[in-house]
Amino acid sequence: MDDQTDQIRKPRADAVRNRERVLEAAKLVFNAGGPEASLEAVAKRAGVGIGTLYRHFPTREDLFEAVYRREVEQLSELAEQLKNARDPVDALRRWLRSGVEFVATKKGMVAALALAVQSGSELQAFSFDRLTKAIGSLLDRAVAAGEMRADISPEDLLRAFFGMCYMHDQPGWQSSVLRMLDVFVDGLRVQPVAKAKKAKTRAARPAVKRKR
Repeated sequence: MDDQTDQIRKPRADAVRNRERVLEAAKLVFNAGGPEASLEAVAKRAGVGIGTLYRHFPTREDLFEAVYRREVEQLSELAEQLKNARDPVDALRRWLRSGVEFVATKKGMVAALALAVQSGSELQAFSFDRLTKAIGSLLDRAVAAGEMRADISPEDLLRAFFGMCYMHDQPGWQSSVLRMLDVFVDGLRVQPVAKAKKAKTRAARPAVKRKR
């Protein structure tokens, strides 16, 4: 009886694959945006019928929210993977560059997401919390390594990042933002002059003699 119940409750492997195909297709379609970003276009790209899409996601908002959550989870997982990278600043830079793709997908469905993501909503709280923790873990490593300024918080960095992305709405905006990100990250680095001055100051301090 339990085996039969498990078989009923567990989604079939092909159903799980179809759901993932729809989500990946939706990400690509919404990323491109424009009038082609329709549910029919998503189903066609995923290689499934529109009925299959609606079985997994009964409403347009359901699909948009699922794509959004999946993107946030993937960025969180990427931060975990990058935590052990040799160069902490490069790891932070790579995470931010991946974040541009997330914003591009979000822009493609911003009108529909506005219905789900409202001030104080659970979805907004979920995404801000996960993304703040993800970027914070990478920022902390860069600061601890003496490579990044310590006077910027994860929230500040995240807001600056989204600000850069949403200031650009023209075609090809991703390339502009990626260039700006490099300048921004380099500007937050502890400069060699400051490092040398700090080391010089430390070396100039008289040695403290211990009492015997």
